[in-house]
Amino acid sequence: MNPTSVAFDRLGHPDAKANAVPMTDITNRLLSDIQALAPEVTARTAEIEAGRRIPLDLVEKLRSIGIFRALAPRSHGGLELDMPAAIAIMEALSKIDGSIGWVTMIGMGSAIIAPLTSQKIFERIYAKGPDVIFGGSVQPVGTAEAVDGSWRVNGRWPFASGCQHCDWMFGLCVMSEGGKPLPGPLGENGPPMVRSFVLPAREWQIEDTWYVAGLKGTGSHHISLKDKMVPADNFLDLANSQSCIAGPLYQTVSQFIPLMHIPAATGVAAGALDELVQLANTGRQQQRAVAPMRDLETFQYELGRIEADLKAVRAYAYAQVESHWRHALAGTLKDNVLLAEGAQAATWTTAACVRIAEDCFRLGGGSALYESSPLQRRMRDLQAVAQHAAVNQRNYGNSGRQLLGISDGRMATSPL
Repeated sequence: MNPTSVAFDRLGHPDAKANAVPMTDITNRLLSDIQALAPEVTARTAEIEAGRRIPLDLVEKLRSIGIFRALAPRSHGGLELDMPAAIAIMEALSKIDGSIGWVTMIGMGSAIIAPLTSQKIFERIYAKGPDVIFGGSVQPVGTAEAVDGSWRVNGRWPFASGCQHCDWMFGLCVMSEGGKPLPGPLGENGPPMVRSFVLPAREWQIEDTWYVAGLKGTGSHHISLKDKMVPADNFLDLANSQSCIAGPLYQTVSQFIPLMHIPAATGVAAGALDELVQLANTGRQQQRAVAPMRDLETFQYELGRIEADLKAVRAYAYAQVESHWRHALAGTLKDNVLLAEGAQAATWTTAACVRIAEDCFRLGGGSALYESSPLQRRMRDLQAVAQHAAVNQRNYGNSGRQLLGISDGRMATSPL
């Protein structure tokens, strides 16, 4: 996403209606189709929250416009967009609705994991076309016991967003043999070996557990397996497996994962600001106020400050996205310094967006308390986004150790 060639609106969001050529015609078409779908999504936010999932007909509309093929490889019918363009699409969806943005971020973004499987499994994943929806859990709470060249998997994994409409799902396991965990990269004195694995969604059990405060519509239930024999071909190492196809999108997963959480935060925050402006423009006058909201100098001041905050957040975040993409094009992205940089940017961005949503909620006054208000939903959704490990405050520790020149083996190979 090159600022010299891409048209933006006043908040710095890609403008799908201006300049048909920048960001490629395909990306502009996707952004335009997303905006065309926005009124329907907005009209169904109460349904989405009450159902605790994205309605299947909306999922299929997103699939039909090509959202889930955005990062799939061109060799298998995908669009293989560059990462900055894909993040712009994720942000556009998150601006409409936090839950929609979250499940599409995972459903389309996890396509960069697929090439880390064996060639056999990779071909199986895309055997029916590129519009594959991924999901799963990144918590290593499963176990995989070596049995005759395969692995017996048991586990119960939380936060499997979008699991009810996925085609393939993944989980993480502690690997063991003879009942003992296998050593990880730091040897016997370090954490045990952890590997991810993929299976068709139909092979998992879904437990109805998603009763939460924010991102209610993501359907992030627990998923489980019991004594499931999983072939070795289905396993991969998120940090070290070699991609079975070429291309800058597929050389590393760990460095990209934090960046893909950025648009969930910036999109929801931008949506909150838009909704606050819309509320003010209704002529609403709060109790004891001397004039309608829009005519109060204090409100105008706060609104201008929040917009400045959002612009600053996005400028930093997208500068980091662009930097990572330049490294991806140069083949130099797989680096722990860049891993820490990306996690630092994503963590700070998310925390700043939480503050923006809280400010919008506060300025909305008493009306923002009602479930019908989008401002309370935006605030809840951003609080939920900020709970994810990819943007957890402890990610700052890696950056701090780098500044101090400390190399103590604590640098994570993945922020998750």
